[in-house]
Amino acid sequence: MTTDPTGQLSPDDAATTGVRFVLTLSCPDRAGIVQAVANALVEADCSITDSQQFSDAPSRRFFMRVAFVRECGPIARDSLESVISRHVDGFGMSWQLYDAADRHRIVVMVSKQGHCLSDLLFRVHSGLLPVDIVAVVSNHPDFEELTRWYGIPFHHVPVTRETKPHAENELREIIARYSADTVVLARYMQVLSNELCRELEGRAINIHHSLLPSFKGARPYYQAYDRGVKVIGATAHYVTADLDEGPIIEQDFVRVDHTRDPGELAAMGRDNEALALARAVKWHAERRVLLFGNRTIVFT
Repeated sequence: MTTDPTGQLSPDDAATTGVRFVLTLSCPDRAGIVQAVANALVEADCSITDSQQFSDAPSRRFFMRVAFVRECGPIARDSLESVISRHVDGFGMSWQLYDAADRHRIVVMVSKQGHCLSDLLFRVHSGLLPVDIVAVVSNHPDFEELTRWYGIPFHHVPVTRETKPHAENELREIIARYSADTVVLARYMQVLSNELCRELEGRAINIHHSLLPSFKGARPYYQAYDRGVKVIGATAHYVTADLDEGPIIEQDFVRVDHTRDPGELAAMGRDNEALALARAVKWHAERRVLLFGNRTIVFT
C-alpha cells in the first residue's frame, strides 16, 4: 500500500477491491449515530476521508455519507459489513456499503438529439466521469457511428405503439446482459411503461428540458418564449411512473432577456441539459444521492 506526500493512495491502490468504501445511511435522528459509525470504522482499521450528514428537522430523520479507506490492506466486504452491523444495530438504520473500486455501469438511451449523449461519451472517455458506459440504446440509428467510435456497443431498438412491450423486454435483456447498474435517458423521447419505471426505481435518470415543474409537454422553449421568461434551465431527476415528477437530483439554469429568440433559447438549453445530466450521473455513481420520498438529499 503506497501513498503520496498528501496521504492519498496511489492510482493502483485506489482501484484495489476492499480498500476504499462509501457508506450511506438514513435513520430516525438521535444522539450517538455518528459515534457508532466512527467506532465501527476504528474497529475495522479504516480512516475517514470525507463525511457529510444532514438532519431533516420536520421528519426528524438523519442522513449520512461517509467515504473511508483501509490503508493497512484490503478487507473483505462481508467482514466490514459485519463490523458495521454490530455497531449500528438498534438505530433503526437503513444503510448501504459500496466498494469504490466497483465501477458504476450505465446504459445510455437516446433518440434523435445527441448533445447529452455526446457529452457523456466525451466525459467518460476523458476520465471526467467515474462510470463505464456499457451500451447505448436508441429507437433511431442516428448515433450508431458515434457510439461505436468510442468502442461502445450500440443497440437499435425501434419503438411503436404496437411494439413497445417487445422493445421494453429487449431493453431488460440489454440491462441484464451488460450488468448495468443504472439507465440514463439522455433525451430519450419515449415514455417508459409504469411497470418498467417501477422495476428501475432509483436507478434510472432522466434529463428534462426545463426547470420542473414548469412548461411541460411539447415545444417548451416556445412556451418559455411566449411567457417572456428571464431564466431557462434543465432538470435531471429519477424516473417514476408519474411523468417528469420523479425526485430531482440536479438543476441548471441561465439568465436570458427579451433579445433571445426560441432558437437561441434552445441552444442555451442544450448546454444546461448536458451539464445537469452529467452532474446527476456523477453524484449518483459516487453514491452522493439519497432518496427521501419524492425528494433527494445530495451530498456534493
